[in-house]
Formats: sequence, C-alpha cells, structure tokens
Amino acid sequence: MWRRTDSGKIAEEEAVRFLTARGYRIIQRNFRTRWAEIDLVGLHRGVICFIEVKMRSQLEFGLPQEAVDKAKQKRIALAALSFLQKQKKLDAKVRFDVVSVTGNIDSPKISLIKNAFEIEGDGWL
Repeated sequence: MWRRTDSGKIAEEEAVRFLTARGYRIIQRNFRTRWAEIDLVGLHRGVICFIEVKMRSQLEFGLPQEAVDKAKQKRIALAALSFLQKQKKLDAKVRFDVVSVTGNIDSPKISLIKNAFEIEGDGWL
C-alpha cells in the first residue's frame, strides 16, 4: 500500500512515463492558479492536453477517475483557460484527459481516459 505523502508524486511520475511512451510531450507539471492545480500539461498530436492524475491503492472508495466530478472539472477548466491565456494559445485545440493509477507501488495499473470530459460554452464559463 502507498503512503499518502508519497502517493501523489509516485502516481504523477508513473503517469509521465506512461504518457511519454505513448507520444505525449509533457510541457508543464503542477500548473497552479487560485482555482485549481493541473497535474500535467502535455502535447499530443498537436493538441494541448490538460491531464488530471488520480490514484487509489484500493478501490473500496471507487475508481480514481470518479473523483473528477463536475466541480473538479470546472476548476480544471478555469485553470486551463488561465494557462492558455498566459501562453497566448487561446485558439489552440485542447483536451481534458485523466490518468488513473491503481494497485501497489511495485506494479501499478495505469489507464488513460482521453477526452475524459468536455467543457461547453463560450470561454468555458
């Protein structure tokens, strides 16, 4: 079982390895705003991907990706908009992905959910 203090960092490192092996280029880690933190920002086939990494060592509280509820999605979207404004990339193609990390530290199971959620409306607000 993972210790809580290490689990986030370990899951994020595993996610980076997993994504890099699948053609992602990680351009930012832990982008923070007053609304939220985006775990990873990556480029994949010309699309800017905002990636939330969620982990669970046990599934008694549900799958990791289930923790990305509508409120969390809204906060991630606001942070993503801030990132795009700072990078002057408001016209870029974007996607919201979730990486789910489960199991133990020695052999984690990692899955990627591309387009895990979409934000609708002008300016996502």
